Amino acid sequence: MRIKDIGEIALIKRISKNLRLDSSVIHGAGDDTAVIKWTKDKDLLFTCDMLVEGVHFRLAKATPRQIGWKALCRNVSDIAAMGGVPRYALVSASLRPGLPLSFADGLYKGLRSAADRFGVNLVGGDMCHAGKIVIDVSLIGEAEKKGLVTRSGARKGDLIFVTGAVGGSIKGKHLNFTPRLEEARRLVKNFRINAMIDVSDGLVLDLWRILDASGAGARIYQNTIPVSKDAASFEKAIYAGEDFELLFTMGVKEAKRFFRTELARMKTPVTLIGEVLDKKDGYTLVTKDGVRKRLKAKGYLHF
Repeated sequence: MRIKDIGEIALIKRISKNLRLDSSVIHGAGDDTAVIKWTKDKDLLFTCDMLVEGVHFRLAKATPRQIGWKALCRNVSDIAAMGGVPRYALVSASLRPGLPLSFADGLYKGLRSAADRFGVNLVGGDMCHAGKIVIDVSLIGEAEKKGLVTRSGARKGDLIFVTGAVGGSIKGKHLNFTPRLEEARRLVKNFRINAMIDVSDGLVLDLWRILDASGAGARIYQNTIPVSKDAASFEKAIYAGEDFELLFTMGVKEAKRFFRTELARMKTPVTLIGEVLDKKDGYTLVTKDGVRKRLKAKGYLHF
């Protein structure tokens, strides 16, 4: 049996079963970041992400600065999805020796720009030569214990929200997006957010990840899902990756308070798209015609 025969989701679950964890680890694999015991009031967040030439960017369509920006911002988006603040990053890069020096300058200019924007200290890394450009970032952050949000907290009756719009990222957003760090911090400081994830692999797949971790079902509505003007179609919008929007749930009482006190103040639009159900009710999309369509764990998967 080959890796592609079982797919990415099954492969991650297969590997995660055998990881060594001691009592200092609160949450290991299976969320946007690992969560580690740190201080009385705060937890440590730890995440990493690779940016691979030909998979996450193409040199013909991305500048070195955009590649550096995206490499760090993908990780910042993970920290945001946990309700945290990014602090320290290590950057490892494999580069082709024949690349112009200006490429390296531009790459690190993009990394520094993102670091300056989101308060990240670039504290080191590694470098090697290879036939393909790979940028790997490891990022440490912190989250107040009372504000930490995981994927596993969604409960029946919660309402489901998404920031911004989804779809069409391939037309440029995936290289220039702004992680929703400010929005996430505003949410966790003022409201009880039960579950959250960043939309990196498509709205349908990433909401499935919340439901899988929470042991829940959900119903979402086509009429309410905000689709980007750059999306080729509704279907592609809900299954395509790299939107880097926040997808989150909160209880009805908190949602009413959010609508009443905060929604109009948010710089980024926030849209109610559905509700969390009992697991036995399944995972469905209500189309514009009122038809209920069963949804599966489909989106951007590497295998």
